[in-house]
Amino acid sequence: MKPLIFHLPGDEAFADGLVRALRAERATLQLHRFPDGESLVRLDADVTGRTVVLVASLAQPDAKALPLLFAADAARDLGATRVLLAAPYLAYLRQDRRFNTGEAITSRTFAALVSTVFDGVVTVDPHLHRYHSLGEIYRVPTRAVQSAPVIAAWVAANVDRPVLIGPDAESEQWVQEVARGADAPFTVLQKIRRGDKDVEVSLPDTSALAGRQPVLIDDIVSSARTMIQAIASVRRVGLPPPVCIGVHALFAADAYDALLAAGPLRVLTCDTVPHASNGISVVAPLAAAVQDLIEASAT
Repeated sequence: MKPLIFHLPGDEAFADGLVRALRAERATLQLHRFPDGESLVRLDADVTGRTVVLVASLAQPDAKALPLLFAADAARDLGATRVLLAAPYLAYLRQDRRFNTGEAITSRTFAALVSTVFDGVVTVDPHLHRYHSLGEIYRVPTRAVQSAPVIAAWVAANVDRPVLIGPDAESEQWVQEVARGADAPFTVLQKIRRGDKDVEVSLPDTSALAGRQPVLIDDIVSSARTMIQAIASVRRVGLPPPVCIGVHALFAADAYDALLAAGPLRVLTCDTVPHASNGISVVAPLAAAVQDLIEASAT
């Protein structure tokens, strides 16, 4: 039986892509907000005996989390055989330890809540820092899709003589993977810290970059300050305006406008978070991961 796909508001385009890629059926998730702020969730389809996939990009997660949990629990209660979360962007991974006395370790709490109502989770490039994998905190099977292959394919098809540039040393392994797929050289920016709020980024060696089109890549673009500083570094050494590529387009407040004002050749993001800059799709690899999870759970 075909999977049945529901989505939260705003994720229509990604859900449509998954329906096509999985040859699934789409159904409507009805959400209603009462005057007192409580939510009513209704699944407008018979889920009995079906695999249900809930699509939710979890940027700005607080308003989405309860309706998502309600929908998943309802699907299980109404007879779905399995309920999977397809979250192109997965929130609450930042707080992976207690940085100050009394703080909640929200990554663990959120993972525990999700694990009570979902049978599996699929996401793209989760922002893991101190965790080695999602399996350290999620108690259900997970799949973490890598965006590097689709970014590399886009660069190879659209940029002549690219050089890939990462924002810092921590990004080197990821940038190297994109560069390998695009058959292009790469480098990473060096950070020079002069004080708590005085940080400069610079290119370590520009001799091999002459005649190349710089392509700045980062996983999460939120304040965009790192990307803006990187553009300035690239321009300072005489390179042309760079193409800027981000995976997750969080773009707080006026960050996107500020990034455009910095003078990039183009700003492009993956479609993990709906945004005007979306131009690289991760639907196909995420659909493959969902299918793998469905087949694994059926055995």
